[in-house]
Amino acid sequence: MLTVNLKNVRTRTKAQITNMEDDPNWYTAELHNRKGFVPKNYINLRPHAWFAGRISRCVAESRLRHRDCGAFLVRESESAPGEFSMSVSYGDHVQHFKVLQDRCGQYYIWDEAFSSLNEIVEFYHSNSIAKERTVFLRDPEHFARRPHHAHALFDFNSHHPSQLRFLRGDVIELIDCSDSVRWRGRCHGRVGYFPPEYVQPIFQHGQ
Repeated sequence: MLTVNLKNVRTRTKAQITNMEDDPNWYTAELHNRKGFVPKNYINLRPHAWFAGRISRCVAESRLRHRDCGAFLVRESESAPGEFSMSVSYGDHVQHFKVLQDRCGQYYIWDEAFSSLNEIVEFYHSNSIAKERTVFLRDPEHFARRPHHAHALFDFNSHHPSQLRFLRGDVIELIDCSDSVRWRGRCHGRVGYFPPEYVQPIFQHGQ
């Protein structure tokens, strides 16, 4: 999720970018509960660390597993394109919430409705997102400090020279984790790409 300043209006207007992947020159944006397309060169982007884009439920769980209670991310829904889900660490497991929209375009998870995803995130920083226990959202500061290594959860047999082959239990040095679909790492002297859902990042204590 990105907040943008539109360049072509006399007064600065902030809108939310909800999709940047379908067309390199046009982004899907939302402003005043209305959705439409915005040309890339008309905006200044201000990314939010908690918006993970188009990643799977499995990848979200891998990123949040064993993180502090309340660590979260917002991602595009796998089952409903154009909609969103929020994944939240409960400490011992990861809980997924579907972000719904009413007929007026308001977003909601429980009873409270909001005009933007930003407002939902802000609200649940000080109000529990969970009903059965108290869980406040925590800013995902660790996303800015990427892990340096990861444990392999499964064997990965490469089918292309650019891919990195490894076995379950191997420790992989992480070189690039910026892509939600494939990461780049080093293992047994080889460098290559692999699916992030095959590994568990290793976070140092206090990171």
